[in-house]
Amino acid sequence: MNSVEEFLAHTIQLEREAALRFGQLADAMATAGNKEVGRLFRRLADYSLLHLGDAQARAGFRDLPEMAGSDYRWPDIESPETAAIWATDPLIGIEQALQVALEAETAGLDFYANILALTNDPEIKVLAREFVEEESAHVAELQRWIALHQSGKTLSSKG
Repeated sequence: MNSVEEFLAHTIQLEREAALRFGQLADAMATAGNKEVGRLFRRLADYSLLHLGDAQARAGFRDLPEMAGSDYRWPDIESPETAAIWATDPLIGIEQALQVALEAETAGLDFYANILALTNDPEIKVLAREFVEEESAHVAELQRWIALHQSGKTLSSKG
């Protein structure tokens, strides 16, 4: 990233796309009657919306670059935290859904960690570090839910 404005433009798009996709996954799970996973995906969509709001607030006084889809520098075709679209399959199992969510959150974490490691800009470092910490918490929560599921407990169990 060459500027804080470019970082924030990427962050806004990443969180917008993550919120949209997790929302689609939550809706698909609700339709399929998979309430536990639907709640998880809705929570992740809400987290992304919070991050989006935070990034937009930080960008409020800045002149962000106008970027077309091809202007974003993602490590893959879609933004890193965009969960796999195939997970909208109403027959998806809990374990598969959790794995899709973990992969998306881990990709988001890796994206921000890579920026943190490569940038020399102190302001970008501060912002990237904050997003690394937030995404790390999401990854840890998903790992906890996977462990609960594998031990036979429900995802809403404390543990």
